[in-house]
Amino acid sequence: MPKPMNRSSSFRRLDRVTKSNRHVIHFKRRKNSAAHCAICRTELNGISPGARYRGRSASSNARLFGGVLCAACTSRIIKLASRIEHGEMKLNDIRMTEKGYVLQMISH
Repeated sequence: MPKPMNRSSSFRRLDRVTKSNRHVIHFKRRKNSAAHCAICRTELNGISPGARYRGRSASSNARLFGGVLCAACTSRIIKLASRIEHGEMKLNDIRMTEKGYVLQMISH
């Protein structure tokens, strides 16, 4: 039975055979994946993969929806929110994935 710290899914199980022909299991921590946009799933620029351990400035941008949405999706959300506020569009005309961010934008 492995140690309790090695039982989580953040550790990879590596099966190895030693020179003396013994079967052993090594545990190696998985690498962090890069941050992705919540709408289009593209990789976010300006955020390093290990940002969770390096502090706040490395883990998000200092702008609206920084660290959550990419620049293209953020600009699209801002445009949709302004069109809804001015009556050019209805809230039901936009996609479900964007609706929460537009509502958040309108409430500010």
